[in-house]
Formats: sequence, structure tokens, C-alpha cells
Amino acid sequence: MTQTAISSRPAPATPRLYHVALSPFSRKVRLVLAEKRIEVELAEERYWEQGPELFRRNPAGKIPVLRMDGMLLAESQAICEYLDETVPSPALMPDSAAGRYETRRLCAWFDDKFNAEVTRPILQERVWKKVWRSGHPDSRTVKAGLAAIRVHMDYISQLLNERRWLAGGSMTLADFTAAAHISCLDYISDVDWDRWGDVRDWYATIKSRPAFRSILADQVPGFPPAPHYAQLDF
Repeated sequence: MTQTAISSRPAPATPRLYHVALSPFSRKVRLVLAEKRIEVELAEERYWEQGPELFRRNPAGKIPVLRMDGMLLAESQAICEYLDETVPSPALMPDSAAGRYETRRLCAWFDDKFNAEVTRPILQERVWKKVWRSGHPDSRTVKAGLAAIRVHMDYISQLLNERRWLAGGSMTLADFTAAAHISCLDYISDVDWDRWGDVRDWYATIKSRPAFRSILADQVPGFPPAPHYAQLDF
């Protein structure tokens, strides 16, 4: 009778994501992890306290950081592309070089330009200043951010008039990146959905995906979400 050998190798550890609930970069990675059906443990990281553990995990002192495959992975775009390469289905980067270029261009648009002009200033004034106890919101900064939303939403609308999804004919990482930023603003009800019906329909399709469920369940202490936030049909 043949005996089956029992491996002494330990089971792979569950990936752990060091994140902040209302961070668009954390949400972007969470969406990809969920879309790839990768089970992950979420660990809230108070990055503004700049503790030594944060810098040990990422010398840049930024979140998110993903502990996976025996590595500490930093920078949301790099993490997402690593996940797409190591867990190829469903693919979130197009097959063609031109398609991958356009996807990366739009990811950079939202992570850099949209974040600098809209997400970061609005969240900092309306949410993080209260969390950090660092003063009252600057109304001029908020007003500028709200004005910038209109420009960016018009651009998204233009893209959707030309394409089925932001980067082309199929859903890509560009859609998740944009939705991650917009979801943070929608949490505090800073998007006028009546003005952009096509963008609203696109976002409703994205947030109806199972990958979005944990994000729609987020609760930031002291900041309850807008009443429509978790409603799939607004």
C-alpha cells in the first residue's frame, strides 16, 4: 500500500493590504484584487502618523502597500499591473500595445491630474482636516475642486461618446482607476449626477460589479456616506 507524502511546506499566507478606506489608490487596488477573486486581509493604515512600520513597508511613506507572494508591493499602478500579470484572468490590460498605452495614459490622468485638481483637495478640506484636527475647510480650495470636477466629467463624457469603455471596447484598469476616484467623491456627495447621465450610467455599471461590494460597504468614522452612495441604481 502506497502512502501519500504530506508536504511540510506552510500554506501561502493570505495577502494583506495596508490601506485607507477613502483613498482612491487603495480602492483601485481593492477593486483589482476583488475582480481577480484574490482573498485579501485589509489592514487600516493611519499613514498621516508616519510611523516606522509604514516606512519599513514602503520607504516612500505612502499607501497602499500589498503584502503578497513574500513581497511588499507599493505604488497602486505597479501593484495593479503585477496582479494583472500574475493572475491573468480576467484581464484588465488590453492585448495590443496601443490599448495598453491608452489604458496607462488614462490611469495616469486620474491618478495624477484628476487627483491633484479634484480628489485630493476636496477630500483634504472636507474630510481629512477634520480627521487630522488641522483646522476648518478652505472654501476657496473646495470651490476650485468642484469647478474642476465639471471639466473632468465633461472629458469622461466625451470618451464615453466615442467608446464603450474609457480606454476602448472593453473594461480595463482605466475604468477601475476612474471609478476609484469618483467613488470617493460620491461618498461625500460631490458629484452632480443629473448633469452627466452617460457618466452616471457607466459608473452604475462599474459599481454593480461584485468587486465593488466591499467598497460600497465602507464607513468612515464621523462621515456617513451619502444616502445614494451604495444604491446600484442611484
